[in-house]
Amino acid sequence: MEVLVVVKSIARQIFWKNKKVLITGHTGFKGAWLTFWLNHLGAKITGVALEPYTQPNLFNLLRIDSICDSHILDIRNYEKLEEIVKTSSPEIVFHLAAQPLVRTSYDQPLETFTTNIIGTANILNAIRFSDSTKVGIMITTDKVYKNNEWRWQYRETDQLGGYDPYSCSKAAAELVIDGYTNSFLEEQEIAISSARAGNIIGGGDWSLDRLIPDAVRAWSSEKNTLEIRRPNAIRPWQHVLEPLSGYMKLAELTWELPSISGAYNFGPLTNSNATVKDVIELARENYDRGEIAIIEDYHGPYEAANLELDISKAISTLSWRPKFTLSQAVNLSMNWYRAFYKGDPAENLCLKDIELFEKEK
Repeated sequence: MEVLVVVKSIARQIFWKNKKVLITGHTGFKGAWLTFWLNHLGAKITGVALEPYTQPNLFNLLRIDSICDSHILDIRNYEKLEEIVKTSSPEIVFHLAAQPLVRTSYDQPLETFTTNIIGTANILNAIRFSDSTKVGIMITTDKVYKNNEWRWQYRETDQLGGYDPYSCSKAAAELVIDGYTNSFLEEQEIAISSARAGNIIGGGDWSLDRLIPDAVRAWSSEKNTLEIRRPNAIRPWQHVLEPLSGYMKLAELTWELPSISGAYNFGPLTNSNATVKDVIELARENYDRGEIAIIEDYHGPYEAANLELDISKAISTLSWRPKFTLSQAVNLSMNWYRAFYKGDPAENLCLKDIELFEKEK
């Protein structure tokens, strides 16, 4: 098995060595991890995104602007985006740039719709006029499905929809992806896929209104108490490296087999779907400090009570499957933060997690 792991690792390095890659959203949590990982594999990366919106942030800690050609740009600016695509000549595009938060979408609905829908259309249109691009991976979300609050898992063929502006905008982005693929990109032999991932956790995320970052902030302060809403809400939790490995695997395979491109779910195995309360109890146990207070009778904007993904298509078609259990994912995340606040460099911590992930069976 060790030999097989080494062979797979070498094959991945051979594939990505000197590949020209464009990543939108490289200043964000997932985008910074993806840029760092692909750079480690030898890819030549161009990044397009807004300035990081948290302090601290992984983009600056990993010095991402020193390992890629970084452009600070709103993806709604089509003329400049098209110019960057033209001059960088990407062979593979990962589109992650988005307004990514459900509750923020209630406060900023127009920005959410324009960024997530028009921004996606802009990158697809720029790809349409690219002579170099062969593969595009469009990152949407697990929340693109019309949520019926059922206790079985959503499949890629299930109806799309969205109650809140964020979910709705991402479902609409899926339609834009289909429209460009069917009308232009398939005929041009550009393999376009959409990737729908579950709730992501991992070291280096300081976004507001996300469970683990909120916990780290609370438990590292004098307040020492994390207030949680909807403790019984069920989500498909997974470590950030899980979906990123899926995005890369999807790009690698559709490079050679464009016929398998399409929509894919990337989430945990069924036994890692868990409630908010389950996850935060695991986090507190690892962090060894902090209190939890449940907000009774919470009356904020609507959020789904249950969301689970069927990942059988990714398993059968891509031979991709999750590596970490929920407990491992939470422990890795909390270990990252504890080590970081003790002074360990973020670069070392991320590289350590990547190496651990690549060795995992």
